[in-house]
Amino acid sequence: MRSVAFPLALLAGVAAASPAFAQADAPFTGPRIEGLVGWDHPVTNPGHDDAVTYGVAAGYDMQMGGALVGIEAEAMDSDAKSCVGAETVANPRVCLKAGRDLYIGGRVGTVVGGRALLYAKAGYTNARVQLNSDDGIEDVRLDKTNLDGARVGAGVEYAVGPNSFVKAEYRYSNYEAGLERHQALGGFGFRF
Repeated sequence: MRSVAFPLALLAGVAAASPAFAQADAPFTGPRIEGLVGWDHPVTNPGHDDAVTYGVAAGYDMQMGGALVGIEAEAMDSDAKSCVGAETVANPRVCLKAGRDLYIGGRVGTVVGGRALLYAKAGYTNARVQLNSDDGIEDVRLDKTNLDGARVGAGVEYAVGPNSFVKAEYRYSNYEAGLERHQALGGFGFRF
């Protein structure tokens, strides 16, 4: 009985440790969640202002040797607003405000030095914008619409622990109706 118990215990220990070894060999494999915050620069007509963007993302990556492919989804918001006018009855202030921004896409990358990932991303984005008029007496929503678009970007992700990472990313989005957006973000996340 003892001669059978030891090999079975050894086999069970090796089987239990295999996922840990696989994770160590491919630290960028698996599902992930992250929080993001950064600079938002929507380009609209007649003007544009810098703003703060923030949100969450989730995805799944598969590392194959030094290469990586993955899918991801994001839900972001922004305090971006572009206004013209003076808030008077004769010249009401009209503002275009950015709302939520949803994204789904993919990314490809290469692992550098075992702990860093350089990647490029592309996908579909849908942003909500709202047009308001304020004459100093009443703030009225004139229109609210969703804009479809495409996003491309590049970034670097660094594994700070076995299941945690930090990242920096630049991305460009181009929406219908002539709206463009440049963003530079930082993030912190966990991989499962």
